[in-house]
Amino acid sequence: MTGITKHPKSGRVIKVLQITDTHLFAGSSGCLLGLNTEQSLNAITEEVRAHHLPAELILATGDLVHDGTPAAYRRIFSHLENFGLPVYCLPGNHDEALTLQRTLNNGRIKYTEHAHHGNWHFIFLDSTIANSEGAHLTSEMLEMLDSRLQSAPDSHTLVCLHHQPIPMGSRWLDTMAVDNPDKFFAIIDRHPQVRGILWGHVHQQYDGMYKDIKLMSTPSTCIQFLPGSDDFAVDTANPGYRWLELYPDGRIETGVERITVLPGCIDMASNGY
Repeated sequence: MTGITKHPKSGRVIKVLQITDTHLFAGSSGCLLGLNTEQSLNAITEEVRAHHLPAELILATGDLVHDGTPAAYRRIFSHLENFGLPVYCLPGNHDEALTLQRTLNNGRIKYTEHAHHGNWHFIFLDSTIANSEGAHLTSEMLEMLDSRLQSAPDSHTLVCLHHQPIPMGSRWLDTMAVDNPDKFFAIIDRHPQVRGILWGHVHQQYDGMYKDIKLMSTPSTCIQFLPGSDDFAVDTANPGYRWLELYPDGRIETGVERITVLPGCIDMASNGY
C-alpha cells in the first residue's frame, strides 16, 4: 500500500460514500448464510444511485470478497468501477491483500496509504493479521500514520481501517478488535486535525465520539451482526451503507441508509461462517 493521490484544495463540501463488507464470491451465485451477496450489493447500488449521487469518492473498507480469489476481486471491482468515482480499498480479514493489489488494473480502484481531496486528508490503515480474523496495527503502520499526519497538519483528516479500534460491546466480536488501540490513540491525540475514524468489519452501525473526533462503523452490504450479543448472532436489520459530507471547517455530517427490501433470505439460526 503505497503512494498518494492529490487533488487541489478548495472550500467545497466533499461527499463520500462508504461501502463495506461486501463478501463477494468468484461466482454470481455465491451466498453468505443463505443470502446472495451480489444480489444484496446490487440492491445497495440501486439505493445509492437513487439517493446519494453525485459523490466525490467511495471508501470500500474491507472484506471486499469472501473467497480471496482473483475472479472475486475482478467481480467486486467491476461493480465499484460502475460508479465512475475513485474508490479507495482496504483489506479485511477475509481478503487476500496481495491478490487484491495484483488484480488492480490502474483504473479508478485505488490501494494506497493516503489521499487528498480538497482540504481533506484520508489515511488508510491495514489492520489485518495474516491467517487470522484478529486485528493489529504494526509498528510500521503506526509510523506511517504518524508520518502522514505530520505531513499535512492543516488538512482535516479522516482515518480509515477495517477493524474496530474500540470495543463494540459484543464479546465474540471484540475478540477481533484492534489489539493495540492505546498506541493508535496516542498518535491520534498528537494530531488535532483528525476529525473522524471510520471502520467496517462489525456489520452494524455505530456512531460515537472520542474526545471531539467522530467514531463511525457501517452496516455490511449483506448480512448484519446483532449488536450487543455475547455470541455470534445475526441481526434482522437490512443491508446498508454510509454517506458522509465533509465540510471545509472540519465538520462531518453523516448517516446510514438501508435498503427497504431484502433480496432473499438469511439463515438467522446460524452460529457463524
